[in-house]
Amino acid sequence: MPINSATFEGENNFMPGDIRPAATIATDFKSDIKSLIPDAPLSRRGFVVTSLSVGFAAAAMPVQAQTMIKTDMYGIEGGEGKVPVADGTIPCYWAAPTTGKAPYPTVLVVQEIFGVHEHIKDVCRRFAKAGYFAIAPEMYARQGDPSKITEIPKILSDIVSKVSDKQVMSDLDAAVAFAASTKKANTDKLAITGFCWGGRVVWLYAAHNPKLKAGVAWYGRVAGATNEMTPKNPIDLATDIKAPVLGLYGGADSGIPNDTVDAMRAALKKANKPSEIVTYPDTPHAFHADYRPSYRKDKAEDGWAKALAWFKKNGVA
Repeated sequence: MPINSATFEGENNFMPGDIRPAATIATDFKSDIKSLIPDAPLSRRGFVVTSLSVGFAAAAMPVQAQTMIKTDMYGIEGGEGKVPVADGTIPCYWAAPTTGKAPYPTVLVVQEIFGVHEHIKDVCRRFAKAGYFAIAPEMYARQGDPSKITEIPKILSDIVSKVSDKQVMSDLDAAVAFAASTKKANTDKLAITGFCWGGRVVWLYAAHNPKLKAGVAWYGRVAGATNEMTPKNPIDLATDIKAPVLGLYGGADSGIPNDTVDAMRAALKKANKPSEIVTYPDTPHAFHADYRPSYRKDKAEDGWAKALAWFKKNGVA
């Protein structure tokens, strides 16, 4: 079924003159999405988050201005969009090149626990600079707005704990369909990357979507407690992973024990999966987050180079 509508809302926080929003095409996109994901377990109710926050999440403060990367809009376009899902719409941030020939290879960017705040938007722009159509859907739109919450444990208890893996997989599928509808994204060349909470999601989506070409998981949990919302860990799905995933982990990550990462590496090898895991010695969690004290410039730059090379190696670029 052809997907034939997308609405873009241009964002002008950076270089307004460079942003060229795409046109609204038709109005039946939402029904198309419903037919693509008919079994989505989502109830019809008001969404808590209807547009993306500006700046950084309160719990991520204070921002380390001396290391923070801010990617300009020269040669790219981007802004906020609305992704039709089975029970409404969720906001997203997108970015794409304005040079070269569309459609561009596509990368899903999955947020940290802080939601789609400024760092995730900037990651999308970095991918656009590298020649990709990047899209980051807001995964917590139904459950809550993490941008105003000042304590990480409260984000986890009040929002993250209520987000089901099944909902996340469905919303990511909808984001892929939305990207394809813009005619700017080549979703036959589909990749995914994610950070922290989103790093775990990368492993799950690689087991979920047979059309995925590659994934890069940044310090995502691979083992731990399960419940109704998150019934399986990535390590439980090692044999089901359909696309090669590159895992990037810190050897000094206090939240993700090295033995669980080693167990995931062994499970992938046993399942004969072409995935790889890199562990950076003496490196903390969130080493890619250039706006936080945990940022490690050398490891972040090495990981980014490895991610781009991984996508190219596996037919995304």
